[in-house]
Amino acid sequence: MIMDFMRKNWYYVGGVLLVVLAVALAILWNEITMLQRLLLMSFMALLVHQFEEYGWPGGFPAVMNIAWRPSGDKPDRYPENRQSALFVNVIFAYPFYILPIIFPNLIWLGLASMLFGMAQFVVHGILINKKMHSIYNPGLFAVVFLHWPIGIYYIWYVSVNGLIQFWMWLVAIVYAAAAAFFGVNMVLKHFADKNSPYPFSEKEMARFHVLEKMERLNAKKG
Repeated sequence: MIMDFMRKNWYYVGGVLLVVLAVALAILWNEITMLQRLLLMSFMALLVHQFEEYGWPGGFPAVMNIAWRPSGDKPDRYPENRQSALFVNVIFAYPFYILPIIFPNLIWLGLASMLFGMAQFVVHGILINKKMHSIYNPGLFAVVFLHWPIGIYYIWYVSVNGLIQFWMWLVAIVYAAAAAFFGVNMVLKHFADKNSPYPFSEKEMARFHVLEKMERLNAKKG
């Protein structure tokens, strides 16, 4: 019951959590350290990013399955489906971003989460836009206006305050890369199933009008 609800509504739950965290941050601003503020804002940026992808304007399921990685005649469930989306965006991503908040003095842990968010510009700013011949796709706003400013300030802060050493960069990069490989790519592959019983809804697939945009693009090419 709970899993079924979350598969259908996890990004709305994330939207509610975003509001709760915004209120909590305002109340606790003077009670927590700058590192915790930045790391909490980074997690909030993730929630914005996810809602932008799946809620409003939404359409990332279609972006993934029709534009970026087209793989046959079942784009509502392959390669991404509701099950894999839940595992990647909640079961993996939430702990990945929350742990640094709990352990803010582990700089490499926080740095890894910052780099993970900033690196998504490669996907949203370059790869997907290239596929769609566009300048925007769902998720790019949060990357440019939240992940990058917060990440840059975090890196500046830990640098000027002497909190970071060279080895932390190495560990953070390896950890972030491993998280992307195992927490995203391998999870997507594990749940990829053309007969998955967890398809996205017609409403979710219709957001951002991806199919129409790709059909127009292909017609111009043809």
